[in-house]
Amino acid sequence: MKSFTQITAIVAPLDRSNVDTDAIIPKQFLKSIKRSGFGVNCFDEWRYLDHGEPGMDNSRRPLNPEFSLNQPRYQGAQILLTRKNFGCGSSREHAPWALDDYGFRAVIAPSFADIFFNNCYKNGLLPIVLSEEQVEQLFQETYANEGYRLTIDLAQQTVTTPSGAAFHFDITEHRKHCLLNGLDEIGLTLQHADEIKHFEQQRQASQPWLFHNT
Repeated sequence: MKSFTQITAIVAPLDRSNVDTDAIIPKQFLKSIKRSGFGVNCFDEWRYLDHGEPGMDNSRRPLNPEFSLNQPRYQGAQILLTRKNFGCGSSREHAPWALDDYGFRAVIAPSFADIFFNNCYKNGLLPIVLSEEQVEQLFQETYANEGYRLTIDLAQQTVTTPSGAAFHFDITEHRKHCLLNGLDEIGLTLQHADEIKHFEQQRQASQPWLFHNT
């Protein structure tokens, strides 16, 4: 898993509440358990003017010019700014996979659906909860300033605007440690590989009958 320490990046606004996971990555694209390849279909129904299906050449599909992520000023964005209850709906882990594969490293919203929120941390995507007033301020500044960038510092737990205003966000120490060090659940387990190996060796010595081939 990619680590997250600090980024300064363009912000893309998605001015919608209750964005569900089927909007983030529609069900017809859930054909793989690999974590890559979903970015081209992220927000597919809003992003393109036609109906997408697996195997289509997305480079030839007509883009919706009204959708914010298609607008030139937001190209290369790594921070998604959106409204309350982001990631509601089904529990598909493909949703954070698609956002990450698109290029987002963080999502800022007043609230998130619980399962989506937890899945983000497991995949190196940082979900940041700010107040509705703070989010509204960021929307207005994003719209007013082309190339608007925010700095997110995970160690300090701050979101800083170009003017220097800093908003603090909460995160548990465990999640913070995992993101800073790029550790998913497998990575955390592998930190104890020597202890696990030692335990198995001791168990095999004390209970050899469990390891006999039948």
